[in-house]
Amino acid sequence: MANSSSRDVAVRDARTLGKPKMLALGLQHMFAMFGATVLVPAITGLSVSATLLFAGLGTLLFHLVTRFKVPAFLGSSFAFIGGYAAVKEMGMAQGLSAAEALPYACLGVFFAGVLYFVLAGLFAVFGARRVMSYFPPIVTGPIIISIGLILSGSAIANCAADWWIALLAIVIIVVSNIWGRGMVRIVPILLGVMGSYAVAALFGRADFSAVAEASWIGLPFKMSDTVFSIFSSPDWGLIVSSIITIMPIALATMVEHIGDMCAISSTVGRNYLADPGLHRTLVGDGLATSLASLFGAPANTTYGENTGVLNLTKVFDPRVIRLAAVFAVLFSFSPKFAALVSSMPTATIGGVSLVLYGMISAVGIRNVVENKVDFTASRNVIVAAIILVLAIGIKYGAGDAVSLGFTSLSGLAVAAIVGIALNAVLPGKDYEFGRDLQGDTSVDFEVNRVTDK
Repeated sequence: MANSSSRDVAVRDARTLGKPKMLALGLQHMFAMFGATVLVPAITGLSVSATLLFAGLGTLLFHLVTRFKVPAFLGSSFAFIGGYAAVKEMGMAQGLSAAEALPYACLGVFFAGVLYFVLAGLFAVFGARRVMSYFPPIVTGPIIISIGLILSGSAIANCAADWWIALLAIVIIVVSNIWGRGMVRIVPILLGVMGSYAVAALFGRADFSAVAEASWIGLPFKMSDTVFSIFSSPDWGLIVSSIITIMPIALATMVEHIGDMCAISSTVGRNYLADPGLHRTLVGDGLATSLASLFGAPANTTYGENTGVLNLTKVFDPRVIRLAAVFAVLFSFSPKFAALVSSMPTATIGGVSLVLYGMISAVGIRNVVENKVDFTASRNVIVAAIILVLAIGIKYGAGDAVSLGFTSLSGLAVAAIVGIALNAVLPGKDYEFGRDLQGDTSVDFEVNRVTDK
């Protein structure tokens, strides 16, 4: 890490910048997270306004839990996109509309957030090494791979609405991420969306009627979009499937969280894993995710974009991040802005989704590769094979789910349960959390970081 005394000077300097510069720095952090944060609801169908509201509130809660010490911003997590889509497809297969199915996915994300609390407690009592031994890369890797492959069909279907617009989004993302420089390389997804959206609008392939009708000021969410709405007439089978399908994703995002805390600690020059402690940062992240999901907003995660801004400006005062959170809350009260994001053409979403869903599977492969999983060991081959075949086979061979009499479970849910159980009982476990930092933190769902490594 860098010399701590020089970092302390940077923190103290932030407090003498004055209000105008502090406000400017806060706006900069808000715009750094803005593109990726609003893309998640645009792709999943969740509320853009609720997303901004709970990104801001979630960040403030995180700072409260971590004793106002960690300069981290929490925005929408791309890791759960597959979970939302999978549960939405299950709900629609049972006769629900997409809007009616999404709150079930949000309930699953709520329990994923609760898992952060559980893991934080287990970390405090037993230590990370013992807890993570039950969730090694041979389990989490194939599950992540399966999520991307299962969703590939929906990405192609959206692209089919207008292949030229979809291909334009894909080309812009690829070119920006591989050959771009500076900010261009940092925000390839945002550029892909803006470029294809602009061309679609230019050729009359985007409908802006909802934008014209939307008011400038309004409430960020509707009760019909929240988790509370499903309990008027709940589908308990879909509830169970949603929870079991989405909760395992949290195992990957918690490892990603650890990597982000390492990155922020390295950037600032302070060991946040020790003070305020990893247990506090996990609780803060989990609390922000659970709260957001209850009100129809995406899961939250610590944002690498804002860590990049910290490194660029050398201003590490957490108050600047809290200003960005306040700005996000203020933006959430503009339905017209939300309508503009929601009017994105289906083909644009398809092109972006094609890249993202493919990268979800690639992240799973990376998780296996960087942890040097030994596929000459029969037990590892068996665990991976059964997870992949159950997840994909049930999806395409058994009509999305299997009936257990009292309920039905998705292929992902069955694969996760069986994979964790098999890994626990089969002899020959060789994964040890904490032995290889690169492997432990290889679950990273940010496009620029995945391709840069």
